[in-house]
Amino acid sequence: MTPRAAIIATGHYAPDRVVPNAYFNEMYREDVDAFLKTNRNILERRYAADTQVTSDLVVEAARRAMAAAGLKPADLDLIIVSTDTPDYISPSTASVVQHKLGAVNAGSFDINTACAGFVTAVDAGSRFAANDPQYKYVLVAGAYLMSRYLDFSDKKIATLFADGAGAAILAPSADGSGVLHTKLFTDGQYHDYMGIYAGGTAIPVTERAIANKDHLLRFAKKIPLETNATYWPRFITEVAQHIGRPVSDAAKFFFTQININSINQTLDALGLPHDRSHNVMHKYGYTGSAAIGMALDDAVQQHILRKGDLIYLVSSGGGMAMAVSAVRWGYDT
Repeated sequence: MTPRAAIIATGHYAPDRVVPNAYFNEMYREDVDAFLKTNRNILERRYAADTQVTSDLVVEAARRAMAAAGLKPADLDLIIVSTDTPDYISPSTASVVQHKLGAVNAGSFDINTACAGFVTAVDAGSRFAANDPQYKYVLVAGAYLMSRYLDFSDKKIATLFADGAGAAILAPSADGSGVLHTKLFTDGQYHDYMGIYAGGTAIPVTERAIANKDHLLRFAKKIPLETNATYWPRFITEVAQHIGRPVSDAAKFFFTQININSINQTLDALGLPHDRSHNVMHKYGYTGSAAIGMALDDAVQQHILRKGDLIYLVSSGGGMAMAVSAVRWGYDT
């Protein structure tokens, strides 16, 4: 049997502050609520407290995942954090999480594939847990604290993004459940289309960079709206063919939660009903690298998944990075 790693527990955390669409109606003195409901399926979102940083969000989600798995921090062997809103450029946010959790036996590292990060982290973590016996329990997390980087003069961007974290515990699979196959893809021509560009070696944080708002989230160029709806069906089909199962066998899809229309167009292209996707953007807004982890745990909390279910994790983010994983679910929720 091919060595695999299974998701044995999940957890997510959304900060306490709820920001409804009406907040932006008042800010912009116009009805942005109608557009957000109809075109993004966003009704409200959460913002972190001023005292919270990204690692704090991860720690809360991780504690919930560990509690669900019946684990203590010392049981963790590896921590992988995916975020593009880190505590620092250096050191890694994962090292901060390791310290705050008291996971004294865990190695750690960050990855950054923007909003494709959680799925990429699950793929990376599963390879450690499946193939190296020193990694019995691997914590993977996606975290987003994008409210700190929003330009509120741009209503098209500022109204979408939110804060949160999603986590999962991976362990070697004894029954063939777990990550079956992952497709990673990058179309790097889009690297300068959207991002937070100041703070690295390309654009130092200077007065000029701040004046240009390079320290804030920018959509410098317009990404074609059909990008996700074109790539997602193609990669889902490719992964399905690799595992030898028709796409229609999928019990649930967990998509990057930025655009309900792209999700529905993808399901239409696959000939599947829209309710095959489990969505949480209506209550959490768009939480980037945390979104799929949060949606996955939300489905667990609602007891939607059953042992043996085939699910797909389908993500895309700045760069343009994409990751699609087929997962055989390992337990009843």
